Amino acid sequence: MIDSFLMIGQSNMAGRGCIDEVPTLENSELLMLRNGRWRPLVEPVNYDRPFSGVSLAVSFASEYSKKFKRTVGLIPAAEGGSSMLEWEPGGQLYTHAVYQCLLAKRISTIKGILWHQGESDCSDITNVKNYEKRLISLIDSLTFELGVKEIPFIAGELGDFLNNHPEGNYQYYMDINSVLRNMASKRSGFAAARATGLNSNPDGIHFDANSCRKFGIRYFTEFLAL
Repeated sequence: MIDSFLMIGQSNMAGRGCIDEVPTLENSELLMLRNGRWRPLVEPVNYDRPFSGVSLAVSFASEYSKKFKRTVGLIPAAEGGSSMLEWEPGGQLYTHAVYQCLLAKRISTIKGILWHQGESDCSDITNVKNYEKRLISLIDSLTFELGVKEIPFIAGELGDFLNNHPEGNYQYYMDINSVLRNMASKRSGFAAARATGLNSNPDGIHFDANSCRKFGIRYFTEFLAL
């Protein structure tokens, strides 16, 4: 049986790392859901844009496969530029993710959800104040739709490089990170992977390929801790 993980959130989960900047992770036990079938994993896994690239989910899956000696399938459903409001239960992105999971459940066991999102929300303090409530609603709805009592949900912090972005549109990114850390301290099945020390592409928004590899390993460390 295949162990699978859902990828949701925005562009930093979809992956924007330059593929030619890091070695390919050679692991024949890694798969991706494509057109309703498991296919050998190739990057980009989450092809939401023509410039999609390396995602943190791949190194996460590789670490999981090596640790547990399992075949791992990634279920790509992240969408670049998406806000938390667009991930509300019943919305288009949420519904697509659920459908992909229900399909994957027929041919795998879903072991967790990987989430990275917040860049689209951290310029508005109102969005920040509502972030925890909306994220809890998303998690609770997903567990209900998937027919499970609880499923590991790993979120990743926003990068500190947002503080130096020339447009200054991300001034509340630390508040989003605080929300994630607070949830991790009090909510069962929820963990937050730190982004400290990770670097961005020249755009100052997206994690570079090397940082994506490191970030995925941090996600896996948090998964193990759960």
